[in-house]
Amino acid sequence: MPAIRTSAKAALFSESVIREMTRLYLARPESAGPGVNLAQGFPDFAAPEAMKEAAVAAIRGDVNQYAVTWGAPSLRRAIAERTEARYGHRPDPDREITVACGATEAMMAALLALVDPGDEVVVFEPFYENYGPDTILSGAHPRFVPLRAPYWSFDPDELAAAFNERTRAVIINTPNNPTGKVFTRAELQTIADLCQKWDVVAVTDEIYEYLVYDGAEHVRMADLPGMRERTVTISGLSKTYSATGWRIGWLIAPPEATDAIRKVHNFLTVGAAAPLQEGAAAALAFRESYYGELAHSYSAKRDTLLRSVRAAGFVLPDPPPAGAYYLLTDASALIEGGGFPDGDSLARWMVAEAGIGTVPGSSFYRPREDGTNPGAPLIRFCYCKRPETLALAERLLSELPARLAARRSSRSSSAKDAA
Repeated sequence: MPAIRTSAKAALFSESVIREMTRLYLARPESAGPGVNLAQGFPDFAAPEAMKEAAVAAIRGDVNQYAVTWGAPSLRRAIAERTEARYGHRPDPDREITVACGATEAMMAALLALVDPGDEVVVFEPFYENYGPDTILSGAHPRFVPLRAPYWSFDPDELAAAFNERTRAVIINTPNNPTGKVFTRAELQTIADLCQKWDVVAVTDEIYEYLVYDGAEHVRMADLPGMRERTVTISGLSKTYSATGWRIGWLIAPPEATDAIRKVHNFLTVGAAAPLQEGAAAALAFRESYYGELAHSYSAKRDTLLRSVRAAGFVLPDPPPAGAYYLLTDASALIEGGGFPDGDSLARWMVAEAGIGTVPGSSFYRPREDGTNPGAPLIRFCYCKRPETLALAERLLSELPARLAARRSSRSSSAKDAA
């Protein structure tokens, strides 16, 4: 029987490394001892009770059939009200808001609706690993613009050179995964000027919009002069309300873009889970104090893990990242000291031998033609965890230097025996 032929586009990207690292962590035998999964970005603590109870009440109230394809009216109203309360602008829930199955589907729906095969999409690198495949699946070509350590800034001239008559969209993720960078108003204005010059749509992933620290400000691209009519703003329930498995996301876009996005969304997934949308609507009505307490809590978690990873030998800039819930570290010293070829090998060894799940930084970059990868020395940690989880992470990280020393000694002995 002949083998099934697969598509050329599917061969252009690999599976999610982030989710693969979680699977590797979960596959550890119980005999391996305690461990912590600091790889995939999901909280290990409970979602808000009021949100869960609203979803339970909806299920018991027989809200079990299809909601309106582009979102239950109650949730679209709640998104409009929350947007107005936070940013001073109320989008039209009937003409400008679409509910999707998570921000992931929202991004895919936006690109499929707004980008044609052969168009170009500007993507900042390192990037959340979905953006490259999303661009390829939409038939477009990604044009990568580097964000450079230690503060993950872009060169305005390099960015300008990436725009041309074929550019249809630019993807901006702020606060940023994997770097934790919060784009400044000035940086966003530079991007906005290019969007207006070249008639380009800005697709902004703002799923971490409430997770900003140290006085940083989250600025919406849509709120800059001239950008509301050319911006698609994506956010969702997952990070702000600790419910990554509910898969409730949304898009705010001008009416003509919303019409196209809704058509694509309809044939991608039909709609998000109806009772969970009612739970999401309840969450969006939380008092403003909820968001301040959330950011304060995450700032403390960041500082706790930051001390642990630095003590273990991982390097981060000072001041630390001011948004999201990730630390993208330079692991060069540990890679060299442990005799690893790159961060990917170190990350996989850490899961198996040290009980620490992380994500190799190479997954946030595209491989170069010469086979190199700028993310090779990088490791990403997430800190959306309970205090006791972070305490265990501190202990396991403190043991890492000794484990690496033992590995070096064992490799040295094996080399001598081989000689």
